[in-house]
Amino acid sequence: MSGAEDDVKMPLLEHLTELRTRLLYSLVGFVVVFLICFAFAFQPVLSILTAPLEAACQAQGKTCPVIYTSLIEPFFTQVKISAFAALCITFPLIASQLYKFAAPGLYKNERSALVPFLVATPVMFAVGATFLYFVLLPLALHFFVSYQQYVGIELLPKIGEYIDLVMKLVLAFGLCFELPVILTLLAKVGIVTSNGLREKRRYAVIIVTVVAAIFTPPDAISMLSLAVPMVGLYEISIWLAKSVEKKRAAEDAAAAESSTEVTPAS
Repeated sequence: MSGAEDDVKMPLLEHLTELRTRLLYSLVGFVVVFLICFAFAFQPVLSILTAPLEAACQAQGKTCPVIYTSLIEPFFTQVKISAFAALCITFPLIASQLYKFAAPGLYKNERSALVPFLVATPVMFAVGATFLYFVLLPLALHFFVSYQQYVGIELLPKIGEYIDLVMKLVLAFGLCFELPVILTLLAKVGIVTSNGLREKRRYAVIIVTVVAAIFTPPDAISMLSLAVPMVGLYEISIWLAKSVEKKRAAEDAAAAESSTEVTPAS
């Protein structure tokens, strides 16, 4: 790869072989974790996911049994839960394999700069999922369950529909909380600047509101619960981009100073 610090040209076939090896490691890891989750983790994970629903129902003084109306619904729900859990667990493995594939084509400073983003990505995803589970999901479920107070209305949630909703929200919140990671990475490579982000703040608020309206249940509480943290994350991104620019300016100044100290030979 031309321009890499380890400037070694590899044939296309070797690149494809290396990519196949990395993908194979990722796939094997995913399948192993999936089988373990399918065999042993379905009931514990299901209990964790349905706990907010049970708490919301108990707060209303109601029982809220989770039902299924199709014979195959529980099985495919178990498959979806196991696959989603396996993907979350094996993400560090998949990311590390992709990094190992791309690393030979990067300079040493580029490799060291990329590692913090690889670490921050699963951390921020976990922060978003945790925020959803402990803040938004209880509020949203309490709102929806409250309709049982009307005479003749009783909630009997289907397990497949409930799990689909929770997984959709977990994915949405996890990805939305990656905003500082993405914008900081773009600032590091010079695609965005802190001033540009600051000038586009009003448009960012509009986009955040639209995204929150799309990915959350149709009530104002849920939408605001995602929109407000995302606006805060955008402001944090501006500060991180500014820090990146200051660090780059300091490095450029140090490089310029060291170059001026070199005296030509007489």
